Amino acid sequence: MLRWSVIFFVIALVAAVFGFGGIAAGAADIAKILFFVFLIVFGVTLIMGLIRR
Repeated sequence: MLRWSVIFFVIALVAAVFGFGGIAAGAADIAKILFFVFLIVFGVTLIMGLIRR
């Protein structure tokens, strides 16, 4: 999931360089959502791993 977040971030950067503001904003929003979902899943997995010890 972190990989997809980075991919969408790169797409947003490339789109912004070429002047496609709408596509860049959309890709940046998707990247941001995926990153926060990754953080939530990572946190839950970390906590569950600590509880099972």
